[in-house]
Amino acid sequence: MTRPNSSHTGKRRKNRARVDAVPTLSAEQRAACEAATGYAFKDEKLLDRAMTHRSAAQGKSAEWSNERLEFLGDRVLGLVIVEALMVRFPLAREGELAPRLNAIVSREACAVVGAALGLGSFLIVDKAERANGGATKASLLANAAEAVIGAIYLDGGLAKAEKFVLRHWAGLLKANAEAPRDPKSALQEWAQGEGLPTPSYRHVGRTGPDHAPVFTTTVVIEGYEPVTATGPSKQHAEREAARAMLATIPGANS
Repeated sequence: MTRPNSSHTGKRRKNRARVDAVPTLSAEQRAACEAATGYAFKDEKLLDRAMTHRSAAQGKSAEWSNERLEFLGDRVLGLVIVEALMVRFPLAREGELAPRLNAIVSREACAVVGAALGLGSFLIVDKAERANGGATKASLLANAAEAVIGAIYLDGGLAKAEKFVLRHWAGLLKANAEAPRDPKSALQEWAQGEGLPTPSYRHVGRTGPDHAPVFTTTVVIEGYEPVTATGPSKQHAEREAARAMLATIPGANS
């Protein structure tokens, strides 16, 4: 019976250990990230996970990537902002609060916060993703911002997460003191004023993974070139298509 070469076996074990290493920030990166976010983690592994993109999770997205924390953080963000809006606008109706909420918790808004915090400098991505500008992609910055909220919630509770959100979303709350005009409503009102049929929307496709889908929608108005846009949901894609259509029509936004 031939025994395996012990040196080869040792190499295989070392390689396996190296491949299976959990992605982590360095001590210096962790300290800088905590300084940027204004929160010191008791469980440092939560911050490591919040900064780990699925590309660096070595096939263990559920265990190591920030996807689950992002999922949690999105819900916490919505809760905190809804409460803040209800306090700030005690007489506003649901229809007046909803567009404000949508604007403040949108992917674009989260990406703005993520960029302002400099989270791209701390994101753990693989070489291919980094070469493609992954650390500066708006989608990854938005995911990281929400993952940080989820991590803070698990580490320190709702009060700490709320403090973080109200601090870093303060500018967005202020900017949305007036309810933004819904672009679909604005486009429909313009079409009616011009004696045109109601704009129609066609959903033409969906791409991306289940946790981050991208929907493509085309808006059609009689007599005008169709306009296509994308978004993380069908409703968002419709709004973006309407917004893009309005931008092509002189005087439609006035």
